[in-house]
Amino acid sequence: MARAARTSGAARRTRKAADGGSDDALEARLIDAALAIAARDGWRAASAAAIATEAGVGLAALYERFPDRTAILAALMRRIDRAVLAEPVDPEGSARDRLFDVLMRRFEALQAHRAGITAIVRAGVDPLRMAALAPALARSMAWMLTAAGLEADGLFGRLRLAGLVVVYTTAFRAWLADDGADLGKTMAALDRGLAQAERWASALPNARR
Repeated sequence: MARAARTSGAARRTRKAADGGSDDALEARLIDAALAIAARDGWRAASAAAIATEAGVGLAALYERFPDRTAILAALMRRIDRAVLAEPVDPEGSARDRLFDVLMRRFEALQAHRAGITAIVRAGVDPLRMAALAPALARSMAWMLTAAGLEADGLFGRLRLAGLVVVYTTAFRAWLADDGADLGKTMAALDRGLAQAERWASALPNARR
């Protein structure tokens, strides 16, 4: 019985290795495969079969981790979130300065995936997929607020979150067109957006609080 259990466990480990190894490693391979196909052949070419082949895994492994491409894009957002959150933010400075640093760190993390992300945007993500990604974007921005030492809960927190989604989306469009090594256009767009958001926030009742 014990030998059978050990054999069964070994078989599961062998199958897991054949399907890409650990869950984290498999997720990374699948995301990287989707981005590589998008950069090379366009996002429309990144079918389930193509992604599985590029990653060197079976369709069952892809389905188990990412049942559709929207899930892959949401996982890419989480990857960027983790990269930003891995570094502590300097508590000194204004809330605007802290948010600027956090979001620029995010754009810097996106740089490694610029070709694939640009191809995805160029292909045009359909409205249904955009709607499906909205919660993931809001969740990411809530974590960015937390990283900057700001609340994303309650009435004012939700207003702050909604404003940050607008600021980030506008700066993201600037990033897509920013071919400078120092991301100067992105920084300028982000700074303008945060300044505008700060002016809006100061006009709200109980703004000081």
